[in-house]
Amino acid sequence: MNQDLASKKCVPCEGGVEPISRERAQEYLKQLNSDWQIIDNGRKIRREFKFKNFKETLNFVNKVGEIAENEGHHPDIEFGWGYVNITLFTHAINGLFENDFILAAKIDS
Repeated sequence: MNQDLASKKCVPCEGGVEPISRERAQEYLKQLNSDWQIIDNGRKIRREFKFKNFKETLNFVNKVGEIAENEGHHPDIEFGWGYVNITLFTHAINGLFENDFILAAKIDS
């Protein structure tokens, strides 16, 4: 984990591996913006973003969508006027994998 997460590339996870441990997730979390939280019994990470208006909110969602497409790793995004909630986990393993933290770091930057 000595390489900056934002400089890494998500690698496809087809399943067949165990999700990372909660302890390992905590270590990754330390490399992200402090607003990310581990939720759902250690299976997901989530962050809320605030904006001044709907246009800024939608612009941000579209940027996140581009990042996600480029990485081949797609978050759950909930948004409305002035807020965006992003939840990340690896669907194939129903838990956290390094990709989730890589995408979070790219979203932060």
